[in-house]
This record gives sequence, structure tokens and C-alpha cells, in this order.
Amino acid sequence: MSGVALTADGLRKSFRGGRVVGLDRVDLAAPEGALIAITGASGSGKSTLLHALAGLIALDGGSVEVLGQRPRRRADWTRLRRDAIGMIFQEDWLIPGLSALENVELPLLGTSLPAKDRRRRAEDLLERVNAGGFGDRMPGELSGGERQRVAVARGLANRPRILLADEPTGELDSANSRAVIDLITELHRSEHLTVLLVTHDESIAAACPRRFVMRDGSGAFEGKGRS
Repeated sequence: MSGVALTADGLRKSFRGGRVVGLDRVDLAAPEGALIAITGASGSGKSTLLHALAGLIALDGGSVEVLGQRPRRRADWTRLRRDAIGMIFQEDWLIPGLSALENVELPLLGTSLPAKDRRRRAEDLLERVNAGGFGDRMPGELSGGERQRVAVARGLANRPRILLADEPTGELDSANSRAVIDLITELHRSEHLTVLLVTHDESIAAACPRRFVMRDGSGAFEGKGRS
């Protein structure tokens, strides 16, 4: 029987001395193997929620539980992001001094995986996001869409149990968007990957079994699988 991969309980976060509310007592439970679209207008708190679920921002209140663990220290979150959580950001955040292939390998450097297996994993992921020809190129030599595809591959490199993706197709054309979404959904099915995916693309959101809608810092499940 599947358990709960990720739980948010009463998350609160404000900015600018409390004048801007990012999260207003948000509750969310993501079962293991869930595929959840997070939607809402710009400024509704979608990205803030995703960053909170990854332990990347300090909360004003509430708690997050990941795979049965409640991380309290920065080191706890670092370990979870290394071992269990994959991240895809709106910005690609590639390391300028590393090649595309080296950027994808980066999350694997702290693991016990042999160098040849790290290289093989990175090459395979680049191929699957239509970026197989970019391995030796530096980020500055790539277009925005090409960099984003490399960033998607990097986010999946550590074989995460949970993937947090913030507009992963925002910089991509329709063909490459399809390749990225197909890869994510394939891993969701084959590896029981739990996916929380922020998107403005209605076709992508509609394909997800569950939808979590953010409005003015608050959020709730809607539609299929509402709970």
C-alpha cells in the first residue's frame, strides 16, 4: 500500500515585512506516485509553495514532511535534495563553467555511482529530452530552450522519488515540451515517481490526475481526485 510522499501542514510565508502574503496556511498531501499539477494566476504563490516543499525558503509557520521525515535543519534538507528530491526551476541555473553533460552529472558526484555510470546516466537523459547533441557545449553556447532541456535532465539525474518542477516547459517549443512531459510521465509510471508540477499550460494540467489550485497564497485540490 502506498504511503504519503510529501505533506505540507499550515504553511505560512510573507514578504516585505508581512505586506505581501506568499503562503496563507497551505495544506497539501501528495501520495507516493501522485502526479499533481499546481496551477493559478501569476503571483498566487505557486513557486513559493514549490520552494517551501523543497526546503529552499524559511517559513513563517507550518511544517513539511518528506517521505516520513520532518527535516528541521539545513543539513536535513540538503540530504533529502541529494537523495530523494529532484528540482526543475523556471530559471535553468546551469553552472557556466561546466559543459551541458557535466551539469547533468553534477547531482551524482556525491553518490557512490562509478564515473562511467554517471556519464551514461547523464547521456541517456540528455538524449531523452532531445539534447543529446549538446553534451560538450557550454551553457553560454546554448539557447534558452536548450538550457532548459539540460536543466530538466539534471533535475532527474539522481533518480529522485519526488520531482518538484516549476514551469519545466516554459521556455520550450511544442515538440520539446512534449518530449519533456513524456519523459516525466514515463518516469512517474515506471518508477512510481511523485510529481508536483507548476504549469500555466492547460493541456499539461488537464493531463494530470490531480490539480492543486493556488489563489492569493491559499490552495486547494479541485476536480478529479479532490481531497
